[in-house]
Amino acid sequence: MRPAFSKANNSARGVPGSPEFHIAIDPIDGTTNISKGAPNSISCIAAASPEKGVKVALRDVPSFYMSKLAYGPRVIDYMKKRGDSLHLEMPIAEMLAIVAHAVNKRVQDVAVMMLDRPRHKEIVEQIRAAGASLRMIGDGDIAAAIAPSLPESDVDLYMGIGGSPEAVLAAAAIKCLGGDMQCRMWPRDEKERKSLIDGGYEQDLDRVFSADDLANGQNIIFCATGISDSALSARRARSRRRHGRHPLDPHARQEQDRAFHSSAAQFADKDDPASVR
Repeated sequence: MRPAFSKANNSARGVPGSPEFHIAIDPIDGTTNISKGAPNSISCIAAASPEKGVKVALRDVPSFYMSKLAYGPRVIDYMKKRGDSLHLEMPIAEMLAIVAHAVNKRVQDVAVMMLDRPRHKEIVEQIRAAGASLRMIGDGDIAAAIAPSLPESDVDLYMGIGGSPEAVLAAAAIKCLGGDMQCRMWPRDEKERKSLIDGGYEQDLDRVFSADDLANGQNIIFCATGISDSALSARRARSRRRHGRHPLDPHARQEQDRAFHSSAAQFADKDDPASVR
């Protein structure tokens, strides 16, 4: 399921003087996880008012994928003090060395997160050659890109190729948290590259977008609600009580699982919300 982008202006709905705002929504980031009853899926929304002279507060990137690099405020502070800088295409060993100094770790202790995809084979080899810790995830690269900017996270860097709309939603959250990210469009094949060129995006193909470029607005709000292990357990427990079946009854469990997966998007854990403003 692809995230949706839209514009809205409250003044057109009878609220004179209300600011225009743009929104981006991803009903489920981690659809594979939720279809299997696994945790780590989120529903999220970002909203932003365009600054003066800016037409679009949340950019709708035309490519399906983007190459991404996301890092937290500690890395930004270090680069400002030392004059170092990270670049999307710099050697990974050099990149990891800068991040290690920024977060006061050895390179071996730097944790890098990315999607577990065949397209990342060369990146994985370079990370392992440098000796850093690698954490591969099946789905959910919005939360993964945000992770390095969370104060209590032990993830130091996110990199790899993932969805473009997901990059915009992550950029909104990362800006709220004081981090940054770098992204560049990644055409899947020559057909998509040609389509982007024909659509007038040739100059943007080599452009590196920052979080400010992707979420260029004021009053940015990002909210996400996740489904955790406890949510799944609670949902199934409620279902067992409702149907009056023994929890080990295999027929009851099959009915519960079918009911759960057919409407999983409704069951975000209300006890486990995350809101960044």
